Amino acid sequence: MANKNFKPVKFSETVITELMVPSYANFEGKIHGGVILSLMDKVAYVCAAKHSNAYCVTASVDTVDFLAAVEMGELVSFYASVNYVGNSSIVVGIMVVAENVKKNTVKHTNTSYFTMVALDDENKPVTVPGLILESQKEVIAFIEAVKRKKLKEQFKNNVAMINSSIDIDIEKQLLSEERCMISYECGQDVLSAIYTNSQLYQGEYH
Repeated sequence: MANKNFKPVKFSETVITELMVPSYANFEGKIHGGVILSLMDKVAYVCAAKHSNAYCVTASVDTVDFLAAVEMGELVSFYASVNYVGNSSIVVGIMVVAENVKKNTVKHTNTSYFTMVALDDENKPVTVPGLILESQKEVIAFIEAVKRKKLKEQFKNNVAMINSSIDIDIEKQLLSEERCMISYECGQDVLSAIYTNSQLYQGEYH
């Protein structure tokens, strides 16, 4: 398996640790989510570039859930590793951990997956090395990435189908259960599809 066209996960594993300084924080001392996302993007690039030996761009980011707030003064570490490779794409798994050195506490704040694409000097996709899986954990991560990819494709197809077949007259009950109102500015063609006695049928937004 010692093939130059394949690289082990450990070859590109990357850890970046950064001190959360006041300029990263809001008025309450909590770190802005955008700062964390920017640092996640940075570590994803480093990891993907090391694996591909090429310039990489971010193609997509899976859902990012902030599990715990990051405080000013904490040390935040971003652990990145390649979970999956396609032809020119690389999925980088990132785990974010915040450490309070005064209180001696550690908390897991984020986990997400960044899909990166390797490009050549002409900004065209380039084939990346395959991945050598050396542990059960790495095999599971690869399989999970394949399943997430299929689910994303299904979701994209479902959304496209929904968007092409929306009938307001059919969906009026759905809207009546939500916290929204339709303004007259939408036009009588839209309003006529909504029951005039519905809470949606209002003269203005509130």
